[in-house]
Amino acid sequence: MTKQQGGPPVRRAVVSGSTFEERIGYARAVVDGDRVHVSGTTGFDYASMTISEDVVEQARQCLRNIGAALAEAGCTFADVVRVRYLLPAREDFEPCWPVLRRAFGEVRPAATMMVCGLADERMRIEIEVDARRGPVGPGAGLRVEPVAGDAMVEEWRHVHNAVVPPAAMSLDQARERAGRYRLANAYLGDVLVGCSTVRPPEGEERVATVIARVLPAFRGRGIGAALYEAGMAEAEALGAGAVETVVLAANGDGLRFAGARGFVERDRYVLDGESDEWVDLRLAARPS
Repeated sequence: MTKQQGGPPVRRAVVSGSTFEERIGYARAVVDGDRVHVSGTTGFDYASMTISEDVVEQARQCLRNIGAALAEAGCTFADVVRVRYLLPAREDFEPCWPVLRRAFGEVRPAATMMVCGLADERMRIEIEVDARRGPVGPGAGLRVEPVAGDAMVEEWRHVHNAVVPPAAMSLDQARERAGRYRLANAYLGDVLVGCSTVRPPEGEERVATVIARVLPAFRGRGIGAALYEAGMAEAEALGAGAVETVVLAANGDGLRFAGARGFVERDRYVLDGESDEWVDLRLAARPS
């Protein structure tokens, strides 16, 4: 459940930039604890505020808009538990089935289709969903994959830079990192949610470094734990005698995560010419 530290569940609005949201006074989605409610969403491209005349293309755009809202809320289509379809013409529904099945065929949410008028005569379909942010893992749609190729390096760089902006790197720097370390990306379905770094063992103590990073919207769902376990397995396979990690001091979630897994602070420092504080930690004992 999304919570403030030591406090009640957080209610958060997700906005898309649609002019309708501003004019009428609503949010594209609302995150309320572990529940995510996505408003009725039509086939407008919100960047240009244009809409196709074709109902199937409108359905595709509805799902693109919904997918973006779910991702900002820390969800994917796999988390959807309820979907409602609203169409002015019942005969328009069946042509949309293949598009809808690609999004929901494996999820099988509860569903309702209603024939009704919509706010604009150009709108031929509107879709509304409810989702639940539950725990995930390798058996629940989470994939942790080694980074291979520039596309995955760019995805790894995106997560790295989002989580540790003071250490933001260019694509060339990320490529160099991929040549020296073992990098991995985490996905929920096709949605990028995290990344990891394993630095091979060095020195007499054969110290490896394992770093797990999760995009803020997707934290609290077990993704960091899965990345950490995969990284630890990699370090152990490389013959690590000890394991360390490094966390930006301002990243309270990261420090709590490391502490809960037995890492103990060894050093705090600020790099030359910078102002951000970093924390080095070493695993005191592998949790049983």
